[in-house]
Amino acid sequence: MADHISQTDLSQWLNSHNIRRVRTEGTSLDSGLIGKALSPAKAVGTLDSGVGFVDLVFGSDLHNNPEFGFAWPSWRGDMVDVFLKPDLSTLVQWSPNEASVLGNFHDRLGNPLSVCPRGMLQRAYERIKDAGYTAKVAIEIEATVFEEDIYTARAKGFRDLTPLGGSAGFCYNMTKDDRWHEYMAAVSDRLDELGIAWDACNDEAAVGQVEVNISITDPVNACDSWTRVRQVMREVAFELGRTVTFIAKWCDAYGQASHINLSLAKSDGSNAFYASEGISDDLRHFLGGVMETVAPTTALAFPWITSYRRVADFEGPPSTVTWGVANKTTAIRAVVDHPKQSRIEYRVPGADTNVYVVLAAILASGLNGLQNAIEPPEPFVGVAYGLPDGLVERLPDTIGKALTILENDTVLRSVLGEEFVDYWIGRKRWEWRQYHNHGGEPESPITDWELTRYFELV
Repeated sequence: MADHISQTDLSQWLNSHNIRRVRTEGTSLDSGLIGKALSPAKAVGTLDSGVGFVDLVFGSDLHNNPEFGFAWPSWRGDMVDVFLKPDLSTLVQWSPNEASVLGNFHDRLGNPLSVCPRGMLQRAYERIKDAGYTAKVAIEIEATVFEEDIYTARAKGFRDLTPLGGSAGFCYNMTKDDRWHEYMAAVSDRLDELGIAWDACNDEAAVGQVEVNISITDPVNACDSWTRVRQVMREVAFELGRTVTFIAKWCDAYGQASHINLSLAKSDGSNAFYASEGISDDLRHFLGGVMETVAPTTALAFPWITSYRRVADFEGPPSTVTWGVANKTTAIRAVVDHPKQSRIEYRVPGADTNVYVVLAAILASGLNGLQNAIEPPEPFVGVAYGLPDGLVERLPDTIGKALTILENDTVLRSVLGEEFVDYWIGRKRWEWRQYHNHGGEPESPITDWELTRYFELV
C-alpha cells in the first residue's frame, strides 16, 4: 500500500480485509518488536498524529527497569509520550482478522527521534542516495530451535533443552527428523503468505541451529523483512510447541550471527563494487570508511553481555579487525569478481543485534570513505585466527572495551550523531552494571541471569 493515502482509503482497506485489529509496530534499540494492537477506528484516527508510547520504551532495560546514570536527551522526561507514526507502505494483512504496519518514532513536537532505529537507517540511506548511489542488502538470520515449548523452556531456566532436528551440528544437513522439516516449512509458508521474499532456509553450524536468507532489496525494506521474519519464526515456534532463540550464544557451542551483505549501484544501475580489472575505486573507498569504524561499530553489533562470548578464534565469527577477498575468517569479506554479485559481507553482528542500527553505521561510514577517498588497509590473506599478538587489531571482546572504543571514536559520532552515540553508551554501561550486580564475572560461564534476560527477548 502507498504511504500517502487518506483516512477514508485506509478505513476502506481495513473493512474490505475484515480487519479487527491493527498492530502498529516498530523496533526498540534492543531489537525487540514493540507496538500496540489498535481497533480499526483508532488506527485510522492516529494516521497523522501517531500512536503514543511512554518514553521509557527507549529507556528501560529488558527487565523493565528504568535506566539511570547518564544524561537524557531532550525527548526524555518524566514519562512523557513519544509517537510511532505508521508507514503505510508496510501495511500487510498479518492474519485473517489482523493487520500489521511498521513505523518510525517521533517526539511530541513531530521531530524524528535520534534513537529510532528505522529512522536512523532511513537518514543514512538518504545520504547515500543524495551522493548518487542506491544500495542493495541481503540479511542472513540465524537462530536455534528447540523441541520444548516456551513454557517448558522457561520452567527449566532455558537450560538442558533439546535442539530440534537431532544431534547433527554440521551445515546443510538435510537428514533431519520430520519435526525440523515441519518447522522450516511452516516458516517459509508463512513468509510466502505475507509476501516476504526469501532465498534459502537451511541447517546451520550448531545443533538445532537454522538460517533464513532474506532476498536482496533496499536497506530499509531488508531490515523491515528482518524484523518480520524473526517475528514469524517466533510465532511459528509458539504454534508448533517449539522454542526459538536469537541469543548470540545459548551454550558453549557455536554462537549465531546476522551477516549483512551490501552492494551499491551507480545511477546507470551498474554495480559500483565491480571492476573488471579487480577492486573498484568505489568498493575500495567504501571499505576504507567501513574499516575505520569496525572496532567502534562492534559496540553496536554486539549489544549485550553474551554477545561477546562469540569472539573466539576458530569458532566461525571474526575476531580481528580485518578484511579480505573471499575470506570468511575476516570481519569483512569482499566479493569482487562478478558484475552482479560483487559486494561486501559484514560478518561481525550477532543474531541479537539490531540490524537497522548496524546497517546505518555501515552506510554512513562507507559514505564517509567514498566522499573522502579513504584507503583501506591491505586485504588480509590467510586465516585470520590464532595470530601472534600485535599482528592485527582484535575486535573488542567485552562490552566495556567496546564502549570505550566507541566513546573515543569521532567518525561514528559525526555520522550517527552525538546524541545517539552517548545514549547508546549510557544504556549499555547500565547493562554492564546490572550483569555485575547480579553476580556476573568477566570469566564466568554463561549465567542464569543472561539466559533469563536475553534468551527470549533479544
